[in-house]
Amino acid sequence: MKTARTFVALTMGSLLLLPLTIATAAPAVAAPHQGVVGESPVGWTPHVLDGSVKDILQVGDTVVVAGEFGRVSEADGSGTRDRRNLFAFRQGSGEILTDFAPSVDGTVTSLAQGPDGSVILGGHFQQVNGSSSRGVARVDGTTGATVDGFDATLDDGNLYRLVSDGTDVYLGGSFSAVNGESRTGLARIDAGDGSVDADFTPTISEQRRGSLRVQELALSPDGQRLAINGTFTKVDGEDRYQIAMIDTGSGGLTPWSTSAYEAPCDYERMHTYMRQMDFSPDGSYFAVVTAGGPKVKPGLCKSTARFENDATAGAEPTWTNLTGGDSLYSVEVTSSAVYVGGHQRWMDNEQGALNPGPGSVEREGIAAVDPTSGRALEWNPGRSRGHGVEALYATSDGLYVGSDTERLGDSHHARLGMFPTS
Repeated sequence: MKTARTFVALTMGSLLLLPLTIATAAPAVAAPHQGVVGESPVGWTPHVLDGSVKDILQVGDTVVVAGEFGRVSEADGSGTRDRRNLFAFRQGSGEILTDFAPSVDGTVTSLAQGPDGSVILGGHFQQVNGSSSRGVARVDGTTGATVDGFDATLDDGNLYRLVSDGTDVYLGGSFSAVNGESRTGLARIDAGDGSVDADFTPTISEQRRGSLRVQELALSPDGQRLAINGTFTKVDGEDRYQIAMIDTGSGGLTPWSTSAYEAPCDYERMHTYMRQMDFSPDGSYFAVVTAGGPKVKPGLCKSTARFENDATAGAEPTWTNLTGGDSLYSVEVTSSAVYVGGHQRWMDNEQGALNPGPGSVEREGIAAVDPTSGRALEWNPGRSRGHGVEALYATSDGLYVGSDTERLGDSHHARLGMFPTS
């Protein structure tokens, strides 16, 4: 459950007090929905007619969609509109909001809610609404206009992921400075004015390959822990191979560490095989998904894994689930399931090598994993695989899915759809 993004959806419906039936976990304080979502998508979501969807955010009854695309249409195929990399629609009806049409000159990879119903954007862009705004910007949630007084900008590089607790925004990317202040791949800024927090200075170093960067971020529900992953092998001079946990209060490392991602899983063009992470609603654990190179190799490439959110040094995963050769890109954790998306063909496929090994189950591009056992749940809607699902987002109404293909379940949903709560 992505902390800042899910908060708005939670407040829209009843807050459910649900026990998470795992011996190591405390009772969940809130969950976006109970049980696994249905297998038939709703019929009212708009279509994204080209490119791919990278992230989804709900603010009130408005749903904002980000990615790399140029055209969208209503659910019935009418009302085609030009929308470059960002658009919004009405939750429940799918009506595309005509007033929200910001101009962004590059891919928007990540979204977070800002103050006063605004939306904070992160990505690979240089300008927003005609003004210079490298990598990060804040826009009005109704009009899409750039919010005056928010002056954050990357000095160089790109932003891959941002997360927020409503007051602070954490930035992860390939930059070396923000607002002229030295920050290597990781920074914390004020959600209101974009100023850099001088007291938050974790330093990543010694990339395993390619450029030095933070690839993904996940913030615990209480805002006290920030999981980071990327190409680094050290943080603040301590060994942390591709993944680390930051104490947001002190700005330093927590004792948590793992060597689970030291094995080589990729090839020279892939700087890191780490992909998205997400905390459980009660914050007791988090899940990690990974990609990998074209060959099946040992280790946790092309997998999802659960780690407990504790102070363990040298932590081992509580469980793992391997696809047997296909990458996973996205993960969303609810009280009842760990949803994963990519271009996988199978789950429970630890013995597979680009084939269905013993015990494997078919799961075409999307799956739900049991939080306790780590085995695939029966939920199996399927989708056209393509490159894969890069956006999963749970709300009180269901599970949004963003990708680069046009079949979700058994129906046409171009690059965007939503499975409703059962």
